[in-house]
Amino acid sequence: MLIPRKLSEKLSNSLKPKKVLMLVGPRQVGKTSLIKQCLDGIQGEKRMDLNGDFLADREILLKKSKIEFENLIGDSSLLFIDEAQKFENINLTLKILVDNFPGLKIIVSGSAAFELMSKVQESLAGRLIKLNLFPIAQLELSNIESRRETQENLSRRMIYGSYPEVITLKTDKEKEEYLYNFVEAFLFKDIFEYEGIKNSIKIKRLLQLLALQLGQEVSLNEIGSQLSMDKETVARYLDLLEKTFVIYERVGFSSGNLRKEISKTKRYYFYDNGVRNILINNLNSFEMRSGKEIGQLWENYIITERFKYLSYSEDISRQNSYFWRTYNQSEIDLVEQGGDNLNAYEIKWSGKPSLDPPSEWQKLYPQASFLQVNRENYLEFIGVDS
Repeated sequence: MLIPRKLSEKLSNSLKPKKVLMLVGPRQVGKTSLIKQCLDGIQGEKRMDLNGDFLADREILLKKSKIEFENLIGDSSLLFIDEAQKFENINLTLKILVDNFPGLKIIVSGSAAFELMSKVQESLAGRLIKLNLFPIAQLELSNIESRRETQENLSRRMIYGSYPEVITLKTDKEKEEYLYNFVEAFLFKDIFEYEGIKNSIKIKRLLQLLALQLGQEVSLNEIGSQLSMDKETVARYLDLLEKTFVIYERVGFSSGNLRKEISKTKRYYFYDNGVRNILINNLNSFEMRSGKEIGQLWENYIITERFKYLSYSEDISRQNSYFWRTYNQSEIDLVEQGGDNLNAYEIKWSGKPSLDPPSEWQKLYPQASFLQVNRENYLEFIGVDS
């Protein structure tokens, strides 16, 4: 299992008494392995591990009084709760532990963010440290491969994605089989288990429609019409798919010039190119794809790798990310705003490099920086050291 080094360091530094450290992310990205590697390296701590997949462990934390918790915890100084969303009333349990065991360090993990976060955040306001783990970031792979190897692997990662198991499998056939089985067995599991949604066909069809609209604004009314669902149901499904780390959204950027700028629509991207491609049953090589298709894969790959990089970096101020488009069809793929800084990025797979943004953007935001991200400079953009 490949372990994100930077996030491992961040985990170790974030373990504190009177706080709950929570690691959330998609299934099969290595959350348990990462936490155990981190904890195994900590000396002088007596640790207790519980796993929500096991009924006996779930019953251990069920309806305990303060005295029963004292007997349970004993002299343990570190508690790890894996698959925490499967424990009944986990939010209340964590609150009791934090309130009554001030020296106890607690770390929890979970895949179903919508189930875990909504309850835990309310009961542990100000005492929760949340970290995300995504499919392997290219900045982590740079620790084990040369730049030449990275460039050679680029097209394959744009097709098969970056789940840890996919990265380590040798053949394309093995990668394809893994992705197919992953989508069938795990991708929707949290939604079905915790939301009681049984219509997997509609969920899958919704994702297929999004997969075909990478880099484009999405109309909920249009999708609802294609799926025979109302707009509110579409919005709910999209929210669930975001909270289970399948997709994420970007809204349009605007400073208030609504007569020109489109700001009320959204674009959706996939956390992993391989998942996107297997959903539409298209793992074709680049030789069999159009320039438009390759451009879509490139945009999803770059924006997602940038997202991972910014999420894992402690030395970069928080950035809000958008796309930008006007009614005159001027557009920019990615806009980042943090503090007083406004940065615009055009993501381009091929064609002539451009040093200047669209004239309309330049007129509205003369103070903004601009960079075209292409195959020559993308590694620095996604955090790979030069």
